[in-house]
Amino acid sequence: MGRLAMAAMTPAITLFLSILAGALALLVSGRVRIDLAALLVIVVLALSGLLPVREALAGFSSEAAIITASVFVISAGLAATGLADRVGGWIGALAGASEWRTLLVVMPMVALVAAFTHQLMVVAMMLPVLLHLARARGLSPSRLLMPMAFAASLGTTLTILGAPAFLLTSSLLHQGGLAPLGLFSILPLGLALTALGTLYMLLLRWLLPRRTGPDADMPLGGLGRYFTEITLPAGSRWAGRTMEEFLAQYGSHLQVADWLRDGVSLPRPFTPLALLEGDVLLVQASPEEIASFVAQPDLVLHAVAQAGEALPRGLDARAQGQARLFQAMLAPQSALIGQTLAGVDFPARFGVIAVGLWRRDGWFNGELAQTQLQAGDLLVLWGPPKRFRNIAEYRGFLTLSPFQADARQRHKARTALIILALSVIAAGSGLVAPALAFMGGALAMMLSGCVPADQGYRAIDLRPFLMIAAAIPLGVAMERSGTAAWLAQGLGHVAQGYAPFALLLLLFAAAALLTQLLSDTATAALLVPVAIAFSGAAAVSPTAAAVTVTTGAVAAFLTPIGHHGSLLVLRAGNYRLHDFLLLGLPLTVLIGLVTAWIAPRLFPML
Repeated sequence: MGRLAMAAMTPAITLFLSILAGALALLVSGRVRIDLAALLVIVVLALSGLLPVREALAGFSSEAAIITASVFVISAGLAATGLADRVGGWIGALAGASEWRTLLVVMPMVALVAAFTHQLMVVAMMLPVLLHLARARGLSPSRLLMPMAFAASLGTTLTILGAPAFLLTSSLLHQGGLAPLGLFSILPLGLALTALGTLYMLLLRWLLPRRTGPDADMPLGGLGRYFTEITLPAGSRWAGRTMEEFLAQYGSHLQVADWLRDGVSLPRPFTPLALLEGDVLLVQASPEEIASFVAQPDLVLHAVAQAGEALPRGLDARAQGQARLFQAMLAPQSALIGQTLAGVDFPARFGVIAVGLWRRDGWFNGELAQTQLQAGDLLVLWGPPKRFRNIAEYRGFLTLSPFQADARQRHKARTALIILALSVIAAGSGLVAPALAFMGGALAMMLSGCVPADQGYRAIDLRPFLMIAAAIPLGVAMERSGTAAWLAQGLGHVAQGYAPFALLLLLFAAAALLTQLLSDTATAALLVPVAIAFSGAAAVSPTAAAVTVTTGAVAAFLTPIGHHGSLLVLRAGNYRLHDFLLLGLPLTVLIGLVTAWIAPRLFPML
């Protein structure tokens, strides 16, 4: 075989393999960031003459790249409106108290959400929900987090939106003169794999480690220990509704420490009592929630509402519109220690309003304004940026920094859901090109105010975007140079006499191993052209071969390195690398067998 391969090699193949080897060396070594390596590949392909400049840059305007960027913005809209948090809360509520029921509910639901958003966002959304669920019900987080991360990866096989690798595969098929993948064309395969993964985890959950993660003592839902007071303004939709209804929406994001009416704490239990306009809730909330209360109409920060018409110094109407949240830490020898928030009178003294307080191991009741300050307290302050110079120059504070949080526009959650649904329907119907449908969805998210434009742009992860921009010309160059056909010829020579099922397993295994070193997108870029060229020798359709390779790239669980979601739960679940191999290797083998059986039936030879 070696003599046959060497005889068929051409200068173009040699040049391409040299570029590929250099790119792989950079990626594996980690000496160059993955996005910079992708840009370098584009430049070298153009300068080498393997591709014209226009084709080398074509990946930036490809449908796959546009959809990837758009999905990031749409996902940001779902998160910014609190819809993602609400879905996580619903999943947690349905999970019940038993471990098996939690897995039975969480895995299919997480897979479904991951089919239409980015899987990393889904894992990040569910991580605090499951940590809170585990603590509340006496379960080990390590028994829940790995199955959840696996389910998010399996969900990317339900539609071609969940993983950039499937979008890339669709583009490579189209460039090869074949029909691109439809939005739901891989759905039967994804349903089978999701059901397989769920059943596997239910039957073999005894193999899951039982450990307490380092984040076990993290506060409610992983949210932070900021205390603030919120009040119901006139016309609030929460007036007249019970605390139980309120907690059904906000319970996974904040914790009610006290409930004041006319300055008096109401008796517990709170849940059956009805909220009234003017009620004040002392809550422990995340930075995002505190930022949200500045913007939404139904719940407002009590300290800001108290300012009323008599705005503090510097907070005229124009300055109020420019107001931002900052946080300042109280110095050990500060003159403010021992004083209450009300006694300091931040509006008069500094021209800002104190809206929240963080204290290590602290718990508060009653009015936050009457809390005595201690060294190390972290104050959340609201006001125009120019007024924070007064605080920066005051020696009573150690640090002053912007409050790192994006507001939740929860009142726009329904709008965000409608936009997502219309984008999916438009793309799935075929009436609108998928790239245009999802670009329109991303634009609608920003124009409707579901997510501010700046926040939407920040949500776009350039790494997968640039990987796709580089992977498409890399795949074209592999085909144009003859490398794909050369490799396929070598594989065909080795594989003579093997059944199509065995050959598809070989392609799946190659992708499953390579994706542990590279990203799923890079793996698809390298192997899909080879799989398409090899499909004739394997006696299967090019689409079936390409889908098999891509599934191996996105759903191989040999190590946590190949999937960002698995890396995210690695520390939270206190996992070891061998935990993933013990559970992931048999599951990956089963996924390979199912994929190699379903793919040629889903995409038969024409």
